[in-house]
Amino acid sequence: MDRKEKPFACDVCCKSFSLKSNLITHLVTHTKEKPFTCDVCSKAFSIKANLKMHLRTHTDEKPFVCEVCTKAFSLKSSLDRHLRTHTKEKPFACDACGKAFSVKSNLMMHLRTHMKEKPFTCELCNKAFIRKSDFERHSRIHTKEKRFACDVCTKRFSEKSDLKRHLLTHTKEKPFSCDVCTKAFSQKSYLKSHLVTHMNEKPYACDICNKTFSWLKCLKSHLRAHTEKEPIGLQQHLESTFTDSYEEATESMPHLL
Repeated sequence: MDRKEKPFACDVCCKSFSLKSNLITHLVTHTKEKPFTCDVCSKAFSIKANLKMHLRTHTDEKPFVCEVCTKAFSLKSSLDRHLRTHTKEKPFACDACGKAFSVKSNLMMHLRTHMKEKPFTCELCNKAFIRKSDFERHSRIHTKEKRFACDVCTKRFSEKSDLKRHLLTHTKEKPFSCDVCTKAFSQKSYLKSHLVTHMNEKPYACDICNKTFSWLKCLKSHLRAHTEKEPIGLQQHLESTFTDSYEEATESMPHLL
């Protein structure tokens, strides 16, 4: 059979396939039938191969390994996406502004910023979100749900990223190093704060006496010298006032961030 020959055509959309099995698999997309069910969580799939891939999330099987950094993945598509972090390839470009992305889903989310679309709305407070992950993270504020538990001390967290940061307190690992003085930190935010000491930047200014500080916490401590009680909403005011100046300071040393 010629490689280009595709004798098996779909009666619904006229798409053709070289193998009958591929046509049968495709037909399920029209019927919406999901005959393959996970015995662990009851999630259903239209294709058996998708069920097999899903089962790896329960078994923690990760057969696809990156040859560059040895990180392993349960899905080949996840490995393919990861490899782009090494190659810096960004094949998905926005037609509106030209910004490129390594993952198609990131492009789709970015497009919503042009359309001002926020399809995920909280039923409790009506706050809307572009990303489903941001919506789910926000929802846990209302439910107080803490799904991620530390195996060492049983402390629980609502976000997986918070658990990962917490685990570093047990391992004493400090993966974020300063390129100037080689001092290491357990969290990226700590490194960013440290870099300000090399730049001699003081982006946080006191509105009362104009004294400047490298860190927000130092400014807050200083403000207590002017007032015995910290004003309500001070943190929000400071963050909105000084975020831009901090970003400008850090952008002057992009190789360090």
